[in-house]
Amino acid sequence: MNAKEIADLRLLMQYEAGRGDPPAGFPALPTIPGGRYSSKAFFRLEQEAIWRKSWLLAGHLDEIPEPGCFRLWDIAGPPVLLVHTGSGDTKAFFNTCRHRGAPVVTEQSGCKSRLTCRYHGWSYSLEGELVAIRSPEDFRDFDYSSRGLSELRCERFGRLIFVNFDQAAPSLLEWLGPIAHEWQEFQFDSCRLAARQVFDLNCNWKIAMETNTEVYHVRSVHPKTVSPMLDERRNVNTLYPNGHGRMVAPRREDTGIRAAVNLPPGGNIIETVSEIGRECTQSYNIFPNWVSPLNHRVLAPLLFWPRGRKRCRIETWTLAPDWGDKPRPDLWTEGEGKQLRRVLLEDTEIAERIQQSVDSAGFAGVSLSYQEARIYHWHQAADRMIGQEKLPQDLRVDPVIGSEWIYPNDPRLALASETKLDLPA
Repeated sequence: MNAKEIADLRLLMQYEAGRGDPPAGFPALPTIPGGRYSSKAFFRLEQEAIWRKSWLLAGHLDEIPEPGCFRLWDIAGPPVLLVHTGSGDTKAFFNTCRHRGAPVVTEQSGCKSRLTCRYHGWSYSLEGELVAIRSPEDFRDFDYSSRGLSELRCERFGRLIFVNFDQAAPSLLEWLGPIAHEWQEFQFDSCRLAARQVFDLNCNWKIAMETNTEVYHVRSVHPKTVSPMLDERRNVNTLYPNGHGRMVAPRREDTGIRAAVNLPPGGNIIETVSEIGRECTQSYNIFPNWVSPLNHRVLAPLLFWPRGRKRCRIETWTLAPDWGDKPRPDLWTEGEGKQLRRVLLEDTEIAERIQQSVDSAGFAGVSLSYQEARIYHWHQAADRMIGQEKLPQDLRVDPVIGSEWIYPNDPRLALASETKLDLPA
């Protein structure tokens, strides 16, 4: 983050602290239909569009560190095989033999020179090419070249491995847009995978995710963990293309309280992280299901995956610089990954109770404040991906947030410049 970007954020923090109402020109956010959290119709549309057209974080290079290493990934639906090829590239294939559909590998992970189906012994190279079949004399006019494993789009950002089921999707860098540039300071190409765990929740996946994309709930849900250290009134939300967003909130300097979300002392740091990442809570949401605080100590994605209309899984990741012989860092879990830390338990417990409430006749929809605009921005992006024409009228959101509020545009900078002398220091 360069000096101008830091200065603009500091100015916007002052503006947010001093404003008495939402910024001039920012739209009132219509109610989000409640059916988007419970209806079979919307769940089906999500499955057909959002999860088949978006870039999804599937793995880390540490999990397949050498040529021949592979890992199964099925949390997004169809079973997928992530492979470290002989050339050092990373590829993704459907874990489906082109003979009779059996899984090519059944182990969760491993390392092989060839991928051989246990059903009838068809073998594939690490590049997905069919290289051998049993009893080839029994097949007439057989074309090996057309029977390779079905490949998916697979690209890396640093050591992170992303998969997209849509062959026509934009590149990963196009998908991330300006965020890819902002993330250069966090050294995704050198940080190691320290922890990755999965937990099941009894709620719609968006309910769980949205709890982590606003600070409006902090005083109520996190009174003794996050609230004492986070200055939520100075929080700055930024909306990016493709439904992505960012929050930057300074830490309180007058309390001296070490919140439960902080890591224990010790460990290496990412030297290139700017003062914003070191001094503030800086968190990104990447459409559709990634929320991640990033700082000079850890990069900690949370991923939210649907397991039905009212069930989901939360995946907790911790990436960090090489920790050597020091304890392995884990921001989100304790007890060797068996349970969530307190701050995330507070979010997940309220999310499960919300699900019980939204199932009642008393729930008509979600009413959002300006502070919760990242949630509405996400829903607008979801509708664009699904296609407004495919959505029943009672499940649509009105696209009221215009491009003038999407990065690099931000009318608040002009408003802040006009009023900054009147704001508290």
